[in-house]
Amino acid sequence: MINRAAVILKYKEPFVRWINDADPDDHDLAMTLKDANEDRNVYLITEEDGENIEKWISLNYKALFENELNDWYTDELLWPKKRNKKLFDEWFAVDCHSTIIDTVDIPIEDDKI
Repeated sequence: MINRAAVILKYKEPFVRWINDADPDDHDLAMTLKDANEDRNVYLITEEDGENIEKWISLNYKALFENELNDWYTDELLWPKKRNKKLFDEWFAVDCHSTIIDTVDIPIEDDKI
């Protein structure tokens, strides 16, 4: 076990609607809620923050929101102008997992180093 908690944001229907509406290539096949939630980002946070997830989300929702938007479209002109906590709550469900078990016997590496 490692001393972290994991946060996973699950998309709600309004976020998936944005994905489809903002698509600059205007694909014929629309992204579904199921498809969009198939492979989600996992954010590792401290165990203490995991115990008070509502407070942590309130302090970090903007960075999370922008990271999720950027994963779909890097052009910030496509992003919603008002990225407040209310919209975050409408677009994402937050799952927090407090037990993280590392099953690999090699060091964790940061690919940005």
